[in-house]
Amino acid sequence: MTSKISSILIANRGEIALRIIRACRELGLKSVAIYSDEDTRSIHVKRADSAYHVGPAAPAQSYLNMNKIMEIAIAAGVDAIHPGYGFLSENETFAQLCEKNNIIFIGPKSLAMDLTGDKMKCKELMKKAEVPTVPGSDGVIEDVELAAEIAREAGYPVLLKSAFGGGGRGIRLARDENELRQEFEMASAESKAAFGKAALFVEKFLERIRHVEFQLVRDSHGNTRHLFERECSIQRRHQKLIEMSPSPIMTVDKRNEIGEIAKRAVDAVDYLNAGTAEFLCDPQGNFYFIEINSRLQVEHPVTELITGIDLVKLQISIANGEAIPFKQEDLKLNGSAIECRINAEDPFYEFAPSVGKVPNCNLPYGPGIRVDTYLYPGCTVSGFYDSLTAKLISWGSDFDESRRRMRNALDEFVIEGINTTIPLYKTIMNEDHFIKGELSTDYLDRYSIIEKMKTELKDKNSNFQNRILPAVATALLQSEYIKKNAHSRQGSQNNWRFGGMTN
Repeated sequence: MTSKISSILIANRGEIALRIIRACRELGLKSVAIYSDEDTRSIHVKRADSAYHVGPAAPAQSYLNMNKIMEIAIAAGVDAIHPGYGFLSENETFAQLCEKNNIIFIGPKSLAMDLTGDKMKCKELMKKAEVPTVPGSDGVIEDVELAAEIAREAGYPVLLKSAFGGGGRGIRLARDENELRQEFEMASAESKAAFGKAALFVEKFLERIRHVEFQLVRDSHGNTRHLFERECSIQRRHQKLIEMSPSPIMTVDKRNEIGEIAKRAVDAVDYLNAGTAEFLCDPQGNFYFIEINSRLQVEHPVTELITGIDLVKLQISIANGEAIPFKQEDLKLNGSAIECRINAEDPFYEFAPSVGKVPNCNLPYGPGIRVDTYLYPGCTVSGFYDSLTAKLISWGSDFDESRRRMRNALDEFVIEGINTTIPLYKTIMNEDHFIKGELSTDYLDRYSIIEKMKTELKDKNSNFQNRILPAVATALLQSEYIKKNAHSRQGSQNNWRFGGMTN
């Protein structure tokens, strides 16, 4: 690398902060961490070359405090800021602040971020670039009558979506015109509450769809590459739970076709650095572009395992002004990878948050297993931040090997003190439709996965009670019998009898 970037401030926390610190170490770069009151004992604070207190636990006063973070960056004399994902990673104002202070933002330029963040502007550009989009409105809809007219043209059911939404927020489903009229005002209010703007658009609701994304990188020299796809269809409340590559439905020809479309999408917004083009795929195999995520994705390890490319190091290289060091034809998809997001949530009770101290934890390991986490014995899972506690990733020569490795790793993964989504993933790894690749964004509901999980636990507990507990009870009774009758033992101490048994 050139000497343009020698130090990086990481404007994040948890496992992604640790991931970036490791990349900095490999590249010989200085890493600077920030931490809130809640994170004073976090591992990323100890692993970084230096760390600065950023504020109270609440994100608005710490990890979202742009001015304070910039003050720290200037005081620390860093050359660049890596935002990770979440928090300020897709905030064009923060990217502008970095540009204003001559600090490199490791991500897209603020103008591209503004375009990708505004779904209507982005959709307009995609149409010009001949990127297929979901049928619906071409712009923001402020009048319910116009929304109803567009819905009739697109065909019900439709979604009412905030033009500035994300993470599944600001979305309402309408299956007919009466429902659309009822939901319109509620969707507007929800959008305004969540994003400060009530701008809505209408989009055809595609049923039994898959969510497939393409990892993309683009440098300042105009080179664009796609690093293949990730299947992200297993979700709850529009948020991903399991990601994998390759997608079960992808052929070589289809991968090349959609990959080229994805490259056109990021070229259209003059994108820089790493990002993803997100698509919906209907049962007929039609792909529809929905958005560009202008940041490193949570699930980037999946791509790293099937390509052998370190995406964080590549991000830093691109931000340093270097060209992407490989051509599209150089890339080979090697094996299969699966990621399970280990969230601090209780899947038995509608994914209710679970926080508190973790007195102990056991992380799985072995061939083809990777764990990205901030957990350690004695740490605390905070209620102030995202519920993601760890990412468990498996690699295998094919899907079945990767799945079996994931299943075994889930059995080894123990996190005490809190509830997690591990039991759900154990059920999914053995579930027939998952094994056959029959996935869709309604997978959990469509195949009653939560009910299957609960049944498995009930059967397991029943088996425990019927087999393990009686054995324990027998042993305790035997032990008590020995104590009471120790004085009356006859013969050799190595050959005494009780209850018809010989030891």
